[in-house]
Amino acid sequence: MRGLSSKTVVVTGGGGGIGGATCRRFAAEGANVAVFDVDAVAAERTVAAITSDGGKAAAFACDITDHEGVQSAVSKVNTSLGPIDVLVNNAGWDIFKPFLKTSPSDWQKLIAINLTGALIMHHAVLPQMVERRSGRVVNIASDAARVGSSGEAVYAACKGGLVSFSKTMAREHARDGITFNIVCPGPTDTQLLGDFITAAGNPEKLKEAFRRSIPLGRIGAPADLPGAICFFASEDAAFITGQVLSVSGGLTMAG
Repeated sequence: MRGLSSKTVVVTGGGGGIGGATCRRFAAEGANVAVFDVDAVAAERTVAAITSDGGKAAAFACDITDHEGVQSAVSKVNTSLGPIDVLVNNAGWDIFKPFLKTSPSDWQKLIAINLTGALIMHHAVLPQMVERRSGRVVNIASDAARVGSSGEAVYAACKGGLVSFSKTMAREHARDGITFNIVCPGPTDTQLLGDFITAAGNPEKLKEAFRRSIPLGRIGAPADLPGAICFFASEDAAFITGQVLSVSGGLTMAG
């Protein structure tokens, strides 16, 4: 894709399934990749996969809910890889419980990781993009934000908030040359989905229900997401901002 070579890209949750696949794709496009993850070992694993293929990447152990820690990590990226051109907010966490069985501590953790963490990342990275009058932000939400999802009320609320926030940022910073777009995965075969299904109590039945609900007939794979993410980050999407794209096998078909 045009315009990704030599760009500096930050991907949060870069040690996970979708995040790792996204980091590897950006590196394959010639970008310098900053792999952010609270799990330092997972981040290093992604970096090792990239460098073994000749790409350039560095790992940053970072808790996105820690404002000072994020500021420090962003500063280190600027020093080691250069000014940040692209931010991908991918890190997330979920639990499978009906809302009335959740607790305030559940809500706090869900909101901190899925919404506040993304706000902190924006707050740390956007000033330098505004100063340079260019940048790309791709926020990973969820189809749960578009249609709801039983057992994921607070998670869906966070992702819906991220969609609304992204659209507002797209308006506020359009004149700064920064675009903000949203990718919404459907059910995707990651550790997060595995934990979610297991917690439901009847994993095989739920997995089959997910599969049947998807018109293309299968649960998504992490490799299904990086193309859309990299597209929004590329020069091919230079005139696109404030848009939402579901990558879900047709699970949702919102206009």
